[in-house]
Formats: sequence, structure tokens, C-alpha cells
Amino acid sequence: MSEPRLQTISTEQAPLAIGPYSQGIRCDGWIYVSGQIPIDPTSGELETGDIQAQTHRVLRNLRAVLQAGGGDLDTVVKTTVYLSDMANFAPMNEVYAEHFQGHKPARATVQAAGLPKGVDVEIDATALVR
Repeated sequence: MSEPRLQTISTEQAPLAIGPYSQGIRCDGWIYVSGQIPIDPTSGELETGDIQAQTHRVLRNLRAVLQAGGGDLDTVVKTTVYLSDMANFAPMNEVYAEHFQGHKPARATVQAAGLPKGVDVEIDATALVR
């Protein structure tokens, strides 16, 4: 059995990692995207709007990492959504549905006691590379 071929995914179209990890990893036909939070990659500033504005920013960041690795939102197999408060589930879900219109990946949504930089939403993903 051959060793897996790991490729680091890095793009300026998404925020740089804020710790010792990669934006994403491509391995044997799969892309694993680290949790994305609502940071504008151009300014480096947090999106300070409501949960819907934050979710749009997170999903744009997620798409940028996927595209840098050869995928896109329509190749996502599974996401995990982390919310600071489950009261934000419905408005987050509305925005999520806008970004995943025709394709609905498997998903888990959990409330987290704390998210990086005090944000309200973080999303990670696993995608198949076409």
C-alpha cells in the first residue's frame, strides 16, 4: 500500500490559519478544510454583523479553500457547523441553504462553549475532489 500524498492548501482568498494548522489538506482525492470563522481575508478583520452576515463570510472562506484545493461547495460530502448559541440555528440555516442550493452534504450542528476569537459560527468541511 502506498503512502498517502498530502498537499497543503493555502490561499490568500481565505484567512490565514491562526494556529499551527493548515487552511486545508488534500489527500488521495479528498479535501479536509479546517474550521473557518468570519474573518475577512483582505482586511483581517472579524465580520461583526449578525449570525447571517457571519455565516455568509464563513461560507465564502470555506469555498475559497475548497477551490484552492480543486473542489467547491458542490463537492462537499460533510460539514460540521459550530454555533455559540443554538438560538442562531434557524438564521444560520437560511444562509447555509443559499450556499448549498442543489447539493445538500451530510452535516452535524453543535453548540460550542467557545469559538475562536469569540465568533458565533465556525464551519469545517470534507470534500471529494473531482
